[in-house]
Amino acid sequence: MFNRRTFLAGAGASLLAPAARAELLDAARREGSLTWYIAQVDSEAAEELGRRFTADHPGIAVSAVRTTGQVAYQRLLLELKNHAPQCDVFSTTDISQMPILKERNALLQFEPPNAAGLLPLFRDLSDPGWYYANSATNHFLIHNTNKVPAAEAPRRWTDLLDPRWKNQIALPHPAFSGCGGVWALGVRKQYGWSFFEKMAKNNPRIGRSFNDPVTLITSGEATVGPAPANATFPAMEKGNPLGIVYPEDGCSLCVAPSAIPATAPHPNAARLFLDWLLSDIYSQLSIDRGSEALRPGLAPKPGHRRVEDLTVLQLTVAEIRVGVPEVIEQWRDTFGS
Repeated sequence: MFNRRTFLAGAGASLLAPAARAELLDAARREGSLTWYIAQVDSEAAEELGRRFTADHPGIAVSAVRTTGQVAYQRLLLELKNHAPQCDVFSTTDISQMPILKERNALLQFEPPNAAGLLPLFRDLSDPGWYYANSATNHFLIHNTNKVPAAEAPRRWTDLLDPRWKNQIALPHPAFSGCGGVWALGVRKQYGWSFFEKMAKNNPRIGRSFNDPVTLITSGEATVGPAPANATFPAMEKGNPLGIVYPEDGCSLCVAPSAIPATAPHPNAARLFLDWLLSDIYSQLSIDRGSEALRPGLAPKPGHRRVEDLTVLQLTVAEIRVGVPEVIEQWRDTFGS
């Protein structure tokens, strides 16, 4: 059996003590697998990341269950209610879910060694011992370059209210997408809910995931809308006709945390995996897809702007916790879905 006290004794260091790490690896391999609820990337990326972890840690398979942040959260809550645990590591896009889970005693207390290397911004948004920011991506405006010349693309969020974009806008749904809720809340804070009441007159195409606008705009079913950097840049690298604009009135920033449920069926594999999610390796893999650097010394690809160089719609965890449920109800009232 893995000795948690031995492991945590070395957890204050930047690297796990060799003996404790070997003990953790042995315990994780005896468990053999873990289930990862993941909303921070798409299915393809989640599976690739799971395979990379297994390549780095032979004998530990990762089952990546990719869905939207709100759906993953509801699934986890149902498991807790029914005493039927499946999830070993929970990676959401709505950071306000984590303090709620902590208050319910639903998180395993654990301090991953790699957490010490997070940049101050992301360390401050974590709750040491309980949950940690392991991903962050900004949301900008995108357009289909075959249908919208760069000179005519929206430059501000308020440009989407122009009647010329009627039936052409793609949006995420905040009741499904955690980052979609954060984006809508940031825009509401800037312009009030009247922004979305005006937006409704343009009859936007509403998906579920924040990745849906990328798909819809790529296909030409819509031509403009908000989108996350970590879904847009990979799509562009595949040759899809997408252009980006960093909005003059501020990007939305979705800081996404991970934690281990207290009921994790494979707690040792989960500990090892959570520490890996905070490593230089994982951070660089995320940066390569367009996410922000969460650790020092890691550079974005050419053309990818750092969050510190952007105007950002600022939100606190407390604002997200109160505001996202409000936004979901307002959204349903306004858009009827």
